[in-house]
Amino acid sequence: MSTGTAGGGARGAPLGPGDTVLVTGAAGGIGRRVVGACAHAGLRVVAVDRLPFEDDRIARCLVGDIRDREFVASCLAGEEGGVAGVAHLAAIPAPGRHPEEEILDTNVLGSYVVCQEMGRSGARRLVLASSVSAFGLAWADRDLSPHYAPVDEEHPTLAVDSYGLSKVLAEEVAAFTTRRWGLPTVALRFPFVGSGERLTRQLAQVHEDPGGHRRDLWGWLDTGDAADAVLAALTAPLTGHHVITVSAPDTSALQPTGELLRAHHPDTPVTGELGGHSAVFDTSRARELLGFVPRHRWRGEPPPQGG
Repeated sequence: MSTGTAGGGARGAPLGPGDTVLVTGAAGGIGRRVVGACAHAGLRVVAVDRLPFEDDRIARCLVGDIRDREFVASCLAGEEGGVAGVAHLAAIPAPGRHPEEEILDTNVLGSYVVCQEMGRSGARRLVLASSVSAFGLAWADRDLSPHYAPVDEEHPTLAVDSYGLSKVLAEEVAAFTTRRWGLPTVALRFPFVGSGERLTRQLAQVHEDPGGHRRDLWGWLDTGDAADAVLAALTAPLTGHHVITVSAPDTSALQPTGELLRAHHPDTPVTGELGGHSAVFDTSRARELLGFVPRHRWRGEPPPQGG
């Protein structure tokens, strides 16, 4: 069992220019933006996906299944100086198109294989793309409400759906990886992520039927901000395991946040500041641990300063 310092520097040290980062799911919407953000920051990018793709910002592109231990080990091997960090984005991104067993197999077993091979390789930092679905509301087959708002990372999971469960278990895999291998791991809980036409469609749906989005708590994040959050988690000075919610500072709805909660989650106590269109998710941990604040917003008004 290797506990060396592949990738240069002390085990757990943040990544810096010249270090190699392995990005799984690199051909996805967030993945391509992460590739660009990492390359712009001076990191050498090795990209992994199920399908071949081309990008002149990557040093090497590898095609295969993240559940295949030998394939993942080969992705982490053969790099001069070693792979310093992993941005693990490969996953089934939503329920409905795959059997429940396949969702759990891909999202949980895939995360386990990537995390443990990364630990064996001596890499220094893991960033895992999780989801606010881990709170358990977004894809539930029944109406659930948060126990309090703003919703922070200490909120218990209410998951009754297999997709939400897959995110909870993937986060547990990351925590196990920190305990086992002694390196920092960060699970970033993203809400709906999009930009351009994808974001425009989402906003139109929310504006037409805000009640239809009561379970996702009207959360959103620009794709560029999601990529910047991954980069921040790779490069911030951290120890231990962290679950961090990353969300835009406002909701995707037209109505004020207090009005939304009274209409759709009337029994949820408001325990913090939620003025104006403030996000229902508390993102203070992202600001405090990563120094990260989203740059993009869809409104013309300044973003709220709370949470």
